[in-house]
Amino acid sequence: MNTIEELYEEWLSLQPLKEEDQIRLNQKFMLDFNYNSNHIEGNTLTYGQTELFLIFGKTIGNANWRDYEEMKAHNVGLDIMMREAADKERPLSEAFIRNLNQIILVENFWKNAETSTGEKVRMQVQIGAYKTRPNSVRTSSGEIFEYVSPQETPAFMTDLVNWYNQEEQKSELSPIKLASLLHYRYIRIHPFEDGNGRIARLLVNYVLHRHNYPMIVIQSDKEHRDEYINILNQCDVSSGLIPSDGVSATLEQIQPFVVYLEVQLQRALKMSIKAAKGENIEEDGDRDKKIELLKRKIDKDAKVKSPQIVYEIFQDVNRRIWDKAKYELNKYDVFFEEKRETHEVNNMKEKYDKKVVSTLPFDSITTLVNKMTYKKTVSDAPPVKKIFGYDTYEADIYSVEWQYQYYGIKNSDLDLGRDFKVTLKLYFNTDVYELAFNLEYSTVYTVKLPYNELMLDSDVNNVCCSLSEGIYKFVENKLREK
Repeated sequence: MNTIEELYEEWLSLQPLKEEDQIRLNQKFMLDFNYNSNHIEGNTLTYGQTELFLIFGKTIGNANWRDYEEMKAHNVGLDIMMREAADKERPLSEAFIRNLNQIILVENFWKNAETSTGEKVRMQVQIGAYKTRPNSVRTSSGEIFEYVSPQETPAFMTDLVNWYNQEEQKSELSPIKLASLLHYRYIRIHPFEDGNGRIARLLVNYVLHRHNYPMIVIQSDKEHRDEYINILNQCDVSSGLIPSDGVSATLEQIQPFVVYLEVQLQRALKMSIKAAKGENIEEDGDRDKKIELLKRKIDKDAKVKSPQIVYEIFQDVNRRIWDKAKYELNKYDVFFEEKRETHEVNNMKEKYDKKVVSTLPFDSITTLVNKMTYKKTVSDAPPVKKIFGYDTYEADIYSVEWQYQYYGIKNSDLDLGRDFKVTLKLYFNTDVYELAFNLEYSTVYTVKLPYNELMLDSDVNNVCCSLSEGIYKFVENKLREK
């Protein structure tokens, strides 16, 4: 195996690359890095979805809106990191690191967390701000692994940045060794409520790009992700489990991690050299990803709108998605004087003047009784498949809508001004169906899916939590006006 020094010399000798080779190398890295770094942290976009979104601006499948926003923001963070690294006159700063965190997390959000005592809590993540509560984690053995405390975080981050700038000026450590130490020491601080892993991997590539090396990708498949995490755990043991020991870890103590990143750099150098020579830079698995994307396109056309499929999709949305949303929304009944649930169905042929509407009062949820009747004269007529009164075999259903309307804050003379509404709309198009969640007049989530795909449970949970958070903010703001 060629050494990093040998590969780097060969890489330098091939500069500058032809424009077309540089473009395909940049594009491959951009896709690989954004996909893998986010996937390690739980982003659900597939490689194909990432490619369609970042290259063509298109969405496909059942990923939720936050995953798309997260991917887009991470790509912006990558671009800003590269620009910052290219400015050799500007040293690394805490402001830059906080800005990166703010960019990749997009906006403040709520997430489920666990305290050191095992208590389940909801916490708001403040982007770009150092943590205000401990973010220790429970290991697989049930033990608590501590990061630097919130009170000590600002001082340790200042020390980390100063240490890095001094070491860079000394030029005694190779870029990959310097990057390894920066990543590890940063992770042991864990300065933010969320996004620490992604920031650590961006900082590794900040060092490499700053010193004119190809940037690296930590693979997110289970085998490579487990290796990455296990090696970091090894280093935790050798450097010491006390946070202050980890923050001052030496190269010798994190040698397994240095070796691991060196292997990734060798891989990146070899790929970059192949690109510079005009050779194919597809890796094992790249073609499989493209084949999977093609298969999804074929599968997308496998089913088109039909009475049976319309009924099945409605049943799934009604029972699994709307019921989950109602469970979250019902938690806020105590704050309102009245709530009404309504349903609306639109016929494709008469969608503007023919609809079925049901109103379910707050204190008496009733079942909609359909007054429409259909006569079937054929003995083998299909079974009745009704959606709030419409038989899907008799009516070409265009859309279904579920809505909650809230009125009046309890124990308050506040006038809401207008109904506060939560709406789920389901549209049936020719070869895809569409879901849209609206909070008041703002869209919280929208997705188009082929008829052979259903929303993932994780996506349903995420969007329902977003709805819940939206109502919480509304009530909180209204109560402040009292």
